[in-house]
Amino acid sequence: MGRIDEFVGKNIAVDTAPVIYYIEDTGPYADAMDQFFNRLAAGEYKASTSVITLLEVLVQPFRQQDDSLEAAYRDILVNAENFSVFPITSEIAESAARLRANYNIRTPDALQVATALATNSDIFLTNDKQLKKVAEITVLTLPDLLK
Repeated sequence: MGRIDEFVGKNIAVDTAPVIYYIEDTGPYADAMDQFFNRLAAGEYKASTSVITLLEVLVQPFRQQDDSLEAAYRDILVNAENFSVFPITSEIAESAARLRANYNIRTPDALQVATALATNSDIFLTNDKQLKKVAEITVLTLPDLLK
């Protein structure tokens, strides 16, 4: 699928929304995310995210007491090969503060992007078009995958 072919051999940082589209198999980008995660599992590239994603995706399963959805999120984020979840360090927090100051982005977004930078990711995959203004990393939105 188009842009996903460009990911081969690269490190892809993933925001929360792409994970939700994949796990919950909903929305207009579910098929693209299926392909992304299938190719990730095949080892074509590596992916990562910050613990912010784990926090964000577990809220609804906890509220709804949906153990199977909770397990699905944990399975992909904690147990999947080629996918790593990184903690927020003091260096990442400082980098996020700089990003917030320079681009006026929200704290969770700044932490996600700062983690991508700290882990030497080549691309940050998100569904937040506001983050395309960040110049320090190539930001692709989910609609970009369909081009």
